Amino acid sequence: MGKKKDKSDKPFFQKMRFRYRISVMDENSLEEKTFFRLSRFSVFLYLCSFVVITFAILTVLIFTTPIRYYLPGYGDEGNREMVIAESMRADSLQKQMNLQMEYLTIVKNIIAGDIEPTEVVPLDSFVFLDKQNAASLLNKSQREIDFVNRFEEEEKYNLSTIQARSNDNTFVFFPPVSGVISEKYNAAEQRYGISFVTSSNQNVLSVLDGTVVYADYSFQWGWIIQVQHERNYLSVYKNNVRLLKKVGDIVRAGESIAITGSSQKDDKDKNFYFELWSQGNAVNPEDVIIF
Repeated sequence: MGKKKDKSDKPFFQKMRFRYRISVMDENSLEEKTFFRLSRFSVFLYLCSFVVITFAILTVLIFTTPIRYYLPGYGDEGNREMVIAESMRADSLQKQMNLQMEYLTIVKNIIAGDIEPTEVVPLDSFVFLDKQNAASLLNKSQREIDFVNRFEEEEKYNLSTIQARSNDNTFVFFPPVSGVISEKYNAAEQRYGISFVTSSNQNVLSVLDGTVVYADYSFQWGWIIQVQHERNYLSVYKNNVRLLKKVGDIVRAGESIAITGSSQKDDKDKNFYFELWSQGNAVNPEDVIIF
């Protein structure tokens, strides 16, 4: 069996080493221009060498030239940061372009006569009016001056207008919510109110009779509502999910004015937050309200 196996293997190796003559001839004269002596084994080696060299050249070209940026999935941290920065820049440019387009549209309508110039009110009109008309608003007319002087003369010796200072304890404050106090008042740390952990969607009550003077949304505190009370008390209710009153509404003590938000103990930023101010000074709510 061993001899037969050797005889069967021998022709294969002979074929691999056998050289073939490849001639290149002129078609017209049949003259041999050149020739090559190749075996099957040499052809296999040449092909493998060609594949390896080609792969090496392509690898060097890809990783040393900008071609690598066109490969799918290729990228590094620097490229991602650059893409994010450019995306934010494009977004800001888009917003600026939209503002410019709105401005040009307003100017175009004014020129065409569709909008009167007095109808164009900037977004910060209140600030603009305050700056422009502060001096004129503070100046008293002669009629106001005469009235003040006459009133002061008439009431100068009227003892009935002098009232004894009332005791602040006569006020009965309603607790704004029912819950657990998670953070107490601490003026030293600039925390001028107290935080509550409450149940979700709980009614927020006005602590006293008063008038709503502020109701708006803040990215830091969510929906905020402020109520002005007698004797210059101002109560502030923050981190609400919905407001039930608007600016100018008259509210009674214990009346629902908002809906509170999160009930998660770990989510301190969304806990209900209450402040009480008196004549511009912060008051510890626990000193005047029984929770």
